[in-house]
Amino acid sequence: MKEFLYHQNSIVMALVLFIFMLIAIEAGYRFGLKANKNESYKAHVVAVQSSLLGLLALLIAFTFSIAIQRFDSRSDAVVDEANAIGTTYLRTELLPISMRSDIQQSIHDYVDLRVLASATPLNQVAEQSVLRLKATHIQTILWRQAMAAVEKDPRPVTSGLFVQSLNELIDSYGRRIMSVDRHVPEAVLLLLSFVFIVTGGITGYAVGITNQRPSFISYIMVGLFVLLVFLIIDLDHPRQGLIKVNQQSLIDLRHSIANTQHTKTR
Repeated sequence: MKEFLYHQNSIVMALVLFIFMLIAIEAGYRFGLKANKNESYKAHVVAVQSSLLGLLALLIAFTFSIAIQRFDSRSDAVVDEANAIGTTYLRTELLPISMRSDIQQSIHDYVDLRVLASATPLNQVAEQSVLRLKATHIQTILWRQAMAAVEKDPRPVTSGLFVQSLNELIDSYGRRIMSVDRHVPEAVLLLLSFVFIVTGGITGYAVGITNQRPSFISYIMVGLFVLLVFLIIDLDHPRQGLIKVNQQSLIDLRHSIANTQHTKTR
């Protein structure tokens, strides 16, 4: 099932959550003005408020942990893919000279495609689908070229090593696609948002039963919670938010291969 929140702007989502939180505090405050004012009831409301704040902190910590793990796995996947492609390109020097140039050009095209895919936002679903199809097509071409090289030179220390590195190239592509597609489940974000808004309502209610307006400190607390939720959403939105996975290893590899290709054609 397609998830709605995953393709939304993280700043807009944080602003919407902040507005809902302010509305919840104000609504809770107004209900609190009409509530029972005896001391035992006030103590009960404060206890509930403290419990909800603790639950909210636990949910934020849990969700932030998931988001940072996803972010780290995406960063590692970029480096792993660049290393796999680079190793495959280097091992083309082990192949028969008559086949070497065509295979190196295929890898060059593949790197260009992977850099382009890395720069394309994931909410551009159609473009991403086309780029993934092109990547698998080039992988098929490379595999056929590798099989032709094995038939021409079946030695394990030449064509065999190239096939091994090509297999890792394909595997690293699959791992990276998986790491990009995995994120914090939408149900967890919805639960976090729900608890967040309910906590705001209870906070306003707890202030209302004391016949006072919510203090500036309360709004600072809300702002900090919204900031933390924004970080969670932004970390979980690769290529869409302010915090992006560094693609420099792939970009450097592309420059290196391009320079090598240019040197050989001179």
